[in-house]
Amino acid sequence: MTLDKDLQSIQAARELLKQAKQAQAQFALFSQEKVDSIVAHIATEAARHSEELAKMAHEETGFGRWQDKVLKNTFASTKVHEHIQSIKTIGIISDDPVNKVMEVGVPLGVIAALVPSTNPTSTIFYKTLIALKAGNAIIFSPHPNAKACSQKAIELVKRAALEAGAPVGIVDGVTLLTMEATKELMHSKDVSLILATGGEGMVRAAYASGTPTISGGPGNGPAFIERSADIKQAVSDIITSKTFDNGVICASEQSIIAERCIYDLVHQELLAQGAYFMNEQESQQLANILLRPNGMINPAIVGKCAISLAELAGFTVPGHIKVLISLQDSVSHQNPYSREKLCPVLGLYIEEDWRSACDRVVSLLTNEGMGHTLVIHTQNQDIVRQFALEKPVFRMLVNTPAALGGIGATTNLIPALTLGCGALGGGSSSDNVGPMNLLNVRKVGYGVRNINDLRQPESSVAEAVKPASVMSAPITSAPAVAVTASNAPASIFEDTRFTGSTAPSPVPVAASVSAADDRFGCGVPAPACDDINEENVERIIKKVMGRLAS
Repeated sequence: MTLDKDLQSIQAARELLKQAKQAQAQFALFSQEKVDSIVAHIATEAARHSEELAKMAHEETGFGRWQDKVLKNTFASTKVHEHIQSIKTIGIISDDPVNKVMEVGVPLGVIAALVPSTNPTSTIFYKTLIALKAGNAIIFSPHPNAKACSQKAIELVKRAALEAGAPVGIVDGVTLLTMEATKELMHSKDVSLILATGGEGMVRAAYASGTPTISGGPGNGPAFIERSADIKQAVSDIITSKTFDNGVICASEQSIIAERCIYDLVHQELLAQGAYFMNEQESQQLANILLRPNGMINPAIVGKCAISLAELAGFTVPGHIKVLISLQDSVSHQNPYSREKLCPVLGLYIEEDWRSACDRVVSLLTNEGMGHTLVIHTQNQDIVRQFALEKPVFRMLVNTPAALGGIGATTNLIPALTLGCGALGGGSSSDNVGPMNLLNVRKVGYGVRNINDLRQPESSVAEAVKPASVMSAPITSAPAVAVTASNAPASIFEDTRFTGSTAPSPVPVAASVSAADDRFGCGVPAPACDDINEENVERIIKKVMGRLAS
C-alpha cells in the first residue's frame, strides 16, 4: 500500500526531526572554535554561489531583479558572517569576577525555519549561519513557489556543514512540500523554536502552533521628508530602496510624506529621478490589481517592475520610469496605497507641517506595519528625537534607503533578514534577529552576602537614614546659626566654619547662580584662602558628625 503525499511528507518531516535532534546533541558539545570554523566555511561556500542561486531564484519565482538578489545573497552570507564571527555563543560567554556572575550559552535545540518566496536563498544562508552559530540544528520548510532554488541552497549549506565537520542532520530541509509537513514541524515537541519569515497567514499559524516563535511581520514604512532635508538625496534614497529587487524587502518604503512648503521641490525631484505620477483613473486601475478580493497582497504584482505593473493595470508609462506614485489623502485597510506594497509603488501624502506629518505616520503604521520600520529624511536632530520617542516602530532610520538600512546594510543595525516587530506587531522580539536571539543564557551567581548582612539592627538603620534625610534639605533654606552641642547644624554645609563668618549676608539668587561654589571657601577668593586643607576638613567633619550622633 502506498501512502498518500501528505502522510509521506509527515513521515519524512519526522525523520528529519529525529536526525536533527541527534545531530544537535553532538553539536552542542563542540567548542566555540569548531563551531566558528563550520559557520565560516558555510558562509564562504554560500558567497561563492551567490550569483548562481540569485538567477535561479529570479527565474523560478519571477520576483525582483537577479542582480539585486546577488547582493542579498552576498549580504546574507558574507556580511552576516562578518558581524557574528566574533560573538561568543558557546560555553562560558561572560564571566564577571567583580560581581561574581557568570553566563553560559545554552543552545535552544532544533529550529524549524519557514522560508519566503520573496527572499528564498538569502534567507536560507542567513538562518543557517545564525542558527548554527548559536549551537542549534535547523530544518527548513521552503515556500512551494521557490522549491527548486530553496532546495539547491539547502543542499549547498548542508554539504558545506558536513565538509567542515558538522554532524549529519545539523541542517536540512523538507523536500516533499505539503502544508501537513510544515504543520508537523511547527507542532513537534522536538522543535524548540520556529523562526518564521513569510506571509501573514503563515506567521499566524506559527504562533498558533504553541511552539515558541520569532518572526518578522508586514512592513508599511512611511518615508517622511522634512523641510530641512537634502531633498535630492532623500528622493534618491527612496527610489534606490523601492526599486531594490523591485521592492520585495518588507522594510522598504510604502509611502512618502512631504511638508507642503517643500512639496514642489519634492515633486520636481521625483519626476527628475524616474517617478511617474498616476492620474486618478490610472491610480484606480492599479489599485484594482494590488490586492486580492480577501484584502491580501496579489502575488501577481509582487516584485514586478514599474513598467510591467502599468501594463498589468492597463496603461503605459515611458521606458525610463522606475516607480509609480499615487497622490493620497486617506488611510484605510481598503486603500492599497496606504498598505504594504511589495513592488515599486508609493502613496504620497502632503502635510502642512511636521506635527501633521507625525499624525499621518502614526495613522499609516496603525493601519498596517506596527512595530516594523519608518524612515525620516531631515537635518533637524530635535525632530529625529521626537520621532524616536513616540513612533510605534522598532527600526527608525534616518537619511538612508529603508530597505537597505532596515536590514543593516547601510546602517550599523544588526545584519538580518528577519526583522522583529515586537509586541506592537504581535511578535515576540523587536530585534533584527541574530544568534543571541537563538540561545538561552544560564546565569551563575556566587554568594556575596549572607542573611546577617540583610538584617541590620534598628539603631543602625536609624543612624543610616538620619544623615541622608537631613542632607536632602535645601542648603540655602536653613538660617546660619552658631554651632553648639544642643543646636548642631542639620548639614555640615551650614557649619559657619565653612563660610568664615557666623552670620553671612544673604546672597542674591542671580549672584549665587552665576558665582562659583564657595561652600568650602573661607569668604574670600580662592587664591587668598590657604587655611583650609584636607587635614582640617577631615577634623571638622569628624567633629560635626560626632555632634550629630550625640
